[in-house]
Amino acid sequence: MVDVKSMANPLFLREEELRQGIEMLFFAYRDFTGEPDAILSEIDLGRAHHRVIYFVGRNPRITVTDLLKILKITKQSLSRVLSQLVNEGYIEQTTDQGDRRKKLLTLTEKGVDLEHRLTENQRKRIARAYRAAGAEAVQGFREVLRGIIDPSDQERFEIVTPTMPVPRRGKG
Repeated sequence: MVDVKSMANPLFLREEELRQGIEMLFFAYRDFTGEPDAILSEIDLGRAHHRVIYFVGRNPRITVTDLLKILKITKQSLSRVLSQLVNEGYIEQTTDQGDRRKKLLTLTEKGVDLEHRLTENQRKRIARAYRAAGAEAVQGFREVLRGIIDPSDQERFEIVTPTMPVPRRGKG
């Protein structure tokens, strides 16, 4: 494994290193979203639908207001996407019994199945990269990503030291 700390001193990052980081994020995002994009195109949905399905799946009974805060999109944009997902049976929208003004969103069984299909390859891709990099690099990567995220959302991601499974040794 390469010692990441010896490769780039964060106090003296050059323009080329910063640009390479930007470029790597573009390539990583392209490859990370490629397979889900293909699945979505088969059913006439797009990345906006994927984000809604993902975050509703991660936050069952999330309010529309809270989803808007996560996605940072307009109510009008969410309304178009959400209406389609509700109409096609991926998301169920109910009224909060405690506050009838709040709409709660939950994935239906069909929505859960789609969310699993969309994230299966992404989970494998992340797991493979994490295993190859090791726990210390994963920790550093999480810290870098957290640093890129707007301060208002950083609190969502507590930095914890990841635990890596210990490889089993065969009898020998």
